[in-house]
Amino acid sequence: MKRLWTIIGVADVARSFGWYQSLLGQPPSAPAHDYFGQIQDTDGTVLLCLHAWGAHEHPTLTSADRAEPGNGLLLFFRVDDFDEALSRARTLVDRLDEEPHLNPATGTQEFSLRDPDGYFVMVSANA
Repeated sequence: MKRLWTIIGVADVARSFGWYQSLLGQPPSAPAHDYFGQIQDTDGTVLLCLHAWGAHEHPTLTSADRAEPGNGLLLFFRVDDFDEALSRARTLVDRLDEEPHLNPATGTQEFSLRDPDGYFVMVSANA
């Protein structure tokens, strides 16, 4: 078994941690550190890692000023509770980037929004 850990640079790990927990319908908890946190599924699978900009001198996480957040990256979550996720998303942002629609490629409903750092997040119904 192999797993990919997607790590994104964020301005405030605790804020982003709570935002993603809310979007994904997870119970609130605190990240392990003020500079790093892992959003995990109920079975412990890591869904997303949040890393404070500038911590630990990782070359691509040195500064948010070096590139637009999410340039070349699409965070795409498939969820079992699409309607509930949509309701939660509407409480997190003023407006969705894309309202719910049918993706002809996947045949599933999806919507998109921006996270607190400007990353583009797609949420799709798990067929």
